Amino acid sequence: MDESPLLSNTSNSHNIGLLTNRQRNLTKSHLIDTYNKAYGIFPSFSPFDPEFSPGHCIIDNFSDRFSFNLVNKKEKEINKIHAQELDDMVLRNSSLPHSALVIMDASIKNDIAISISHIHSANHPLTKTVHHALFITSTEAELFAIRCGINQACSIDNVSKIIVVTDSIHAAKKIFASESHPFQLHTTAILHELWEFFNSNCVNSIEFWECPSHLKWRLHHDIDKDSKSFHLIPTFPCKISWDFCKKTNSDDIINQWKMTFQASKGKGKYFLNLLDNNLNPIKPSYTKGGLWLQMFGHSSSLCTHATRAITNHASIGEYQLRFFSRLDFSCPCNNYPIESRRHILHKCKRFNGYWNPRRDTLNHFVMFLIANPNAFAFTDN
Repeated sequence: MDESPLLSNTSNSHNIGLLTNRQRNLTKSHLIDTYNKAYGIFPSFSPFDPEFSPGHCIIDNFSDRFSFNLVNKKEKEINKIHAQELDDMVLRNSSLPHSALVIMDASIKNDIAISISHIHSANHPLTKTVHHALFITSTEAELFAIRCGINQACSIDNVSKIIVVTDSIHAAKKIFASESHPFQLHTTAILHELWEFFNSNCVNSIEFWECPSHLKWRLHHDIDKDSKSFHLIPTFPCKISWDFCKKTNSDDIINQWKMTFQASKGKGKYFLNLLDNNLNPIKPSYTKGGLWLQMFGHSSSLCTHATRAITNHASIGEYQLRFFSRLDFSCPCNNYPIESRRHILHKCKRFNGYWNPRRDTLNHFVMFLIANPNAFAFTDN
């Protein structure tokens, strides 16, 4: 823990939220909230810990002692099959006195994280741990729940097999990740426990089972409900984790980016505003290239036609009219005075390979372009 002072209720006159619009405009660089920066808890771990030393890593010495059982997303009935696999796993290990089943979950509500872990052995519940913390990320909460569960399981006498059931398998994989990441404070503690656990007996092992919350598997579903049913009102000063500070700054930047995209003229007045499957305007995102590229980024020709249509920068009469106002740019279908983008998408008889009244949705827009490859194409395409 660092020695910085605890949060106080006193308002800081230099807080970003108190800046006027004129002060914001005068600032030429990115704004960082010093309130978060001053009261954050920064990572405190040593890269020289034995767990990270070459030749001493868990993955180098005990690679056959841990395994991951993931959901097979290629199966048609994913939920039913994986729920049966979890039931079979519990049935196999419930009667074994040397197995410990750790089921854990974490949730965040109003910036309060709840981490819960239940431990079962020999078909009997042994311990239940509940922790809460403020201003941490979901990954930190999940890793802390795993850390507590493994710590409790390792303390049980004669346990040779630990089975961890979690809906955050991505957090569990970070335990064995070789690259540097901001959660190594927790992973170092977990690796230390596992090193002693593996080293104490050559048959000791650990398994990680993925259990998505939507599966509603009986044992995990009970904990998932517990984690979401707590209603805590903290009455004491709290510090902010380093990752929560970074997440808060990142969320502020992304929200500002989205608002700027929707409100400003930076995207151009001819930009085609499309809707998602829920009929909400599509917002920009950096995840997997954004929703637009997820739909048509796999094909160069489709991406080219979609870009021309969305920006209205295509070889159509509406675009050419902006440069040659005296020429005739009526639609070749002879039913419209100007070959406009809207006319092509909704009414033009030349492009009727696919028709749907909701062509303002991204899905139907892409289907239209696939069915009509000549739409928004230059004559030499």
